[in-house]
Amino acid sequence: MLRALAPLLLLAACGDSGGAPPPAKKEPAAKKQEAIPPAPGEAGGLPDDVTPISEAPSAPGGGQGAATVVETYYALIEAGKYRDAWKLRWPAKGDDAEAFTANFEKYASYHANVGAPAEPQAAAGMLYAEVPVQLYGRLKSGESFSSAGSITVRRPAGRGEWRIYGGD
Repeated sequence: MLRALAPLLLLAACGDSGGAPPPAKKEPAAKKQEAIPPAPGEAGGLPDDVTPISEAPSAPGGGQGAATVVETYYALIEAGKYRDAWKLRWPAKGDDAEAFTANFEKYASYHANVGAPAEPQAAAGMLYAEVPVQLYGRLKSGESFSSAGSITVRRPAGRGEWRIYGGD
């Protein structure tokens, strides 16, 4: 008789009542993968320029100073410090900190890779420098984005600090 009860005891010990299978374990929600930017030289990536950048202190008004402002600007945006980033912009008509901040509400993550700056050019009492930038990240909707282009930075010739320039 003990042999006849053995399978029932085994099923009871395992928690199997012979009915529905045990409930499945809930797996943790999948972590959203971070957006990965295109590599240099690929569409949407920075130029594939392998020329080393000097690590010497940058000259006042030099291109590296312009690139540093661009790096700081995007680091502030990535950190959610939009008002501080906005302060690095050249003043433009109709541009205000609230509108600038509102532009970033749709992003879950926002990143930038900054490339080597072009040599600054002088025009109309200003120095202008083009700095290649690759933007990438993820929208709150879950879509990833990436784009590449350049940003213009300007400063008064011979004085002042570099500022992100978007036109007047």
